[in-house]
Amino acid sequence: MPDLLKLAMLDTSPLRHRDFRLLFSGQLISFLGSQITYVAVPYQVYALTHSPLVVGLLGVAELVPVLTLSLLGGAIADARDRRAVVLVTEVAFAVLSALLLLNALLPEPMLWAIFAIAAAQAGLFALQRPALDALMPRLVDRADLTAAGSLTGLRGTVGMLAGPAVGGVVIVVAGLPATYGVDVLTFGASLGALSLMRPVPPPEGGERPSIRGVLEGLRFARSRPVLIGTYVVDIVAMFFGMPQALFPAIAETMGGPTVLGLLYSAPALGALLATATSGWSTHVHRPGLAVIVAATVWGLAIIGFGLASTPLAAVALLALAGGADALSGIFRQAIWNHTVPDALRGRLASIEMISYMSGPALGNTESGLIAGAFSVPVSVISGGVLCVLGCAVCAVLLPAFRAYDAESR
Repeated sequence: MPDLLKLAMLDTSPLRHRDFRLLFSGQLISFLGSQITYVAVPYQVYALTHSPLVVGLLGVAELVPVLTLSLLGGAIADARDRRAVVLVTEVAFAVLSALLLLNALLPEPMLWAIFAIAAAQAGLFALQRPALDALMPRLVDRADLTAAGSLTGLRGTVGMLAGPAVGGVVIVVAGLPATYGVDVLTFGASLGALSLMRPVPPPEGGERPSIRGVLEGLRFARSRPVLIGTYVVDIVAMFFGMPQALFPAIAETMGGPTVLGLLYSAPALGALLATATSGWSTHVHRPGLAVIVAATVWGLAIIGFGLASTPLAAVALLALAGGADALSGIFRQAIWNHTVPDALRGRLASIEMISYMSGPALGNTESGLIAGAFSVPVSVISGGVLCVLGCAVCAVLLPAFRAYDAESR
């Protein structure tokens, strides 16, 4: 029984490393605030337009700067102090959240300003995330990489669980300006933690950001079928099975902003449960197959969500989907951390970011278009079905990814 409990429990051993502990705690608080804004922005857009399509177009506005700047962000992460890159971009994030606050205080908030700020936030994310992802393996031992990935996933799921739920309540109780104000305040924690961390200089032999360096990262990714598999499966699952742009419309029929917060939080609830009991994941030798299975479960849960008629059923099925997505993320990160050399981590993290950002962004747009042409339930259910079918095709067409054995590397 003790051994079984150990397999189920989250491995917290990476927290013994001081700088990882600082990064973990600071990002936990600031990400919580970001998730409060994550639910406030689409709510405000829907309140101004009452159009699921316009909410879905937020994804397009965010995708363009991600595709434009992510490869640059990866090159910077491999050529500069990664801690400093994260610190500077956190300051810029705080400024953008303050601008959302000021816009919300206007008698008539400007829709174009919300889109512009959302696009700027996405561009900053593209510059920051490669450095943040590449930073983690420098802070822990190699043996702790999978466990550190699980803790990082837990940090994200706690923010995604609590942030939208708190955001929904704050919107109702205090209004949108106060909601954005909470986000601004949370950046103090991350800035303080990053300031206390030791510098993380670029890898030995690191070069200035250049087109040649970017192309080197692209060639490395293209030459590794197992990495290609992580990108393709995630894009398939998110493009077809990502209905978040429809949450405001669905919540309107189930109870309003409070239910909207619960819908955004539900996937994180499942992710939290999956991550908190993920001790067994370090014993999975075929993470590629595990990613395919998890993405398939995601699609099945989204089909069920499209059929749900009550808030309880909707939340439960979204929680199941979120748990599957969290496990997929753990196994994808394990593959990246064990196959990518440190000198290329930033550039490969940027490529990975393009895959996991483009999938949801395009998926939200796709779901909004289908909902506009047919109906919200048709959009959700058809997306889930196509996700399941897409995962089956990936299992057939990506044999190297499916058969990848981490223990043999």
